[in-house]
Amino acid sequence: MIPFKIGKEQVNELPLGHFEGDIVLIEDEKLVPEAIDELKKYRLIGFDTETRPSFRKGVKYDVSLLQLSTPEKAYLFRLNHVGFPSEVKKLLEDPNRVKIGAAVRDDIKALKKLDPSFKQASFFDLNEELKKVGFHNVGVRNLSAMVLNIRISKSEQVSNWEAEKLSKKQQLYAATDAWACLEIFEELYKKGYLDELFSNQ
Repeated sequence: MIPFKIGKEQVNELPLGHFEGDIVLIEDEKLVPEAIDELKKYRLIGFDTETRPSFRKGVKYDVSLLQLSTPEKAYLFRLNHVGFPSEVKKLLEDPNRVKIGAAVRDDIKALKKLDPSFKQASFFDLNEELKKVGFHNVGVRNLSAMVLNIRISKSEQVSNWEAEKLSKKQQLYAATDAWACLEIFEELYKKGYLDELFSNQ
């Protein structure tokens, strides 16, 4: 049985876990089409974004990283280098591909800031949807603990996502967040926890 709530202490007792597949860093527009062709082979895709944190009042940064993950590969699009390519936008607007994330509303808002014509389709927000089926604790860290039995490190969360070079730690953190969303969804779907969400469709 998957628990619907978890405490900080319980999360901290779990073994550290992270994405173990290939990480593809996309800093050049030329690499975008191949990545999108690969992602199009999947109906379910893990989704997340990162933005450089601001520690000064009134200073805000644009979203700088978009993570899209399959079970084996995580693609990290450095939007501050490649912009918001039309192929990427089309994938996020494709109703036949389900993009799974946590608290996606802010991510979508940030992407719309880059391109106001962006019209998202088929996003599944774990935080919002799982509350409907009884989960008390949500968020990638809590859900990874409850559903995947792993503890995810959040140490890179407030690092500089616009750094000239993203460290291996940053890349692993970013990939893990998107991949974990996909794994959580797959696991809950397989075990019937999402049945009531999809039974009316």
